[in-house]
Parts: sequence; C-alpha cells; structure tokens
Amino acid sequence: MKALVMEEARRAVVKEVPYPAPGPGELTIRVMACGICGTDLHIYQGTFLPAYPLIPGHEFAGVVHEVGEGVVRFRPGDRVAVDPSLFCGKCDYCLSGRGNHCVKWQATGDTVNGAMAEFVRVPEETAFAMPEGMTFAEGAFIEPIACVVHGMNQLELKVGQSVLLFGAGSMGQLLIQALSHAGAGELAVVDVAQGKLDMALRNGATHAYFSSEIETALDGRRRHNGFDAVIDVTGIPSVIESQFQYLAPKGTHLQFGVAPRDAVIGIRPFDIYHNDWKLVGSMAVNHTFKPAMDWIAAGRFDTAPLVSKVIRLEDVPAFFEAGKAAELMKVQISFE
Repeated sequence: MKALVMEEARRAVVKEVPYPAPGPGELTIRVMACGICGTDLHIYQGTFLPAYPLIPGHEFAGVVHEVGEGVVRFRPGDRVAVDPSLFCGKCDYCLSGRGNHCVKWQATGDTVNGAMAEFVRVPEETAFAMPEGMTFAEGAFIEPIACVVHGMNQLELKVGQSVLLFGAGSMGQLLIQALSHAGAGELAVVDVAQGKLDMALRNGATHAYFSSEIETALDGRRRHNGFDAVIDVTGIPSVIESQFQYLAPKGTHLQFGVAPRDAVIGIRPFDIYHNDWKLVGSMAVNHTFKPAMDWIAAGRFDTAPLVSKVIRLEDVPAFFEAGKAAELMKVQISFE
C-alpha cells in the first residue's frame, strides 16, 4: 500500500509499505479522509520528538476493510471514525478519568503508524460507527472537536460570561462555535487575517479585532473590567504573555494552543493570588470522542467552510516542505 512516511525530521516521502493486517481485537481501515494537524507539522519539523520512521495522521475516517480475531462490534464495510488515543487503561491516571495523562500514553499517527496511508490498523475499542449521513470529511473533524470538548470541559464556562479568544484558525473557529452554543455572552476574537475574523463573526463571535489594534481597541477593558475567560489558540509565547492584562478578577485563562516545549513566559504570582485567577490547560482528547461525534451529528458545527484545501496523498510531501500558509484553515487528504 502507499503511505506518507516521515523518515526523519524534514524528510517525508510517499512510498510502498507493508499492508497492516489486523491482529486479535484489531481492525484494518481503508482511509477515506485524513486531516492535517499542527502536530503533523511539528512531527515533520522534528519538534514533536517522534520515533522515526512514522506514518502520521490522527484525524481520520474510513471503512472497515478487515477485522481481526475476536472483533465483535464491526464487520467489513462499516463506516467508522477513530479516536487516536491509546490509553493503557490500568494506570492511576486512566483509572481516575485522566487518560490523556496515561503513563504509557500513545496515539495513532503520533507515536504509532497513522492514517496518511491507504490503510491503518487500530484497536477495535478506538473505532466509532459513524451516524447515517455523516460524510468522511466530517468524520475527520471528530478528533479536533473532541479536543474542543475537552477544552470546554476544562474551561467550565458559565452562561452569559464574556470571552476573549486569540487565534481564529480552524481550531479557533471550532472553539468559537462551541462557545456560542455553550452560552458565551460577549465573544471577542483576535487574529491577524481579515478572512478569519469575518468567519469568526459568522460563527458566533460578537466582536473581531486585528492583533495590531487590540491594545487600543480594548484599552478600557485592559485597565478596568476584563473578560471572564481568555483563551489562547495561538501557542505563541509573546501573545500568551500579553493576554493576562485582559483577564478579569475570578477569570479563567485556558491554554489551548500548543506552545514550544521549552517556551517560558513571565507572570507575577501576586497577580494570580490577588485576582483569584484560574489557569488551566487542555491536552488533546480525554474520553471526549463520542460527545464530539454526537455534537457534529446534531448539526451544531459547520465544518465544510473550514476546509481550505483538499489534496491527494502524493501532494503531502510538498505541502509539508512549503509549510502551511497563514490564510489556510484545515487541509484534508482525500482517498475517495
């Protein structure tokens, strides 16, 4: 079969690799759609610290091609989406609802071979039957939305609270839709691109600001009454550091964007104490795949406008080499 293989940092090639036959309790899935995530770019750049060689791809949906011994929930031809999370299920974190911090954490497409290939092998328990009418492109959005569901659970937003969100790319747009449905009152969004700000307003934002104008536009909020929640989706340390000036007393800062592993920001401990601030993170997926799928099936998300480009597997090496253009939202690989 053909697969995109990261042979080493900044070297990605499409080549023939062995077909991944299913073992006991496993499925082999014919991939139909696979999203490209920022993590995939980090793997390509060598900053995610993967074990090369690796076939990436953790946002995907497809059709069951073959089932291994003991599989009872699926048969060939079933349409499925897959939670890439591979939790051991036995450590203290797994047994206390913190599977995303499993001491043996792995993930399909991040640490073991994933879905940038014609076929991928996964454990039966990570596959979910797609609802009638859900497209494969929508199925490939379930994993990103599962990250959003976990982020929303971490945020614990109260109805009517004000929110300031930095970063209106595809993940930011999904968060904007989720926040709007979850009852945010004022929802202000900051980005560098007009097109992304326009989309944010269509998706439920009440205000949109260029990053270059934010200090002037929100000067009063910065000096007097800030936002109940501030969310970072940029992962840029200097931007993150600037966000706390807009956080109201008793406010919550959600770190959703992935910053460089060794990045450091400055914040005064007195400000955290004096303002009763809550600082929370949101790491990947934590038993939130099924709720995300149900959220999409209920029509709560409009994902089609977020797909800026659909490419073939053969186009992926050039895409990685060029880097993702700032104006792009989600890029998906189609195998249909």
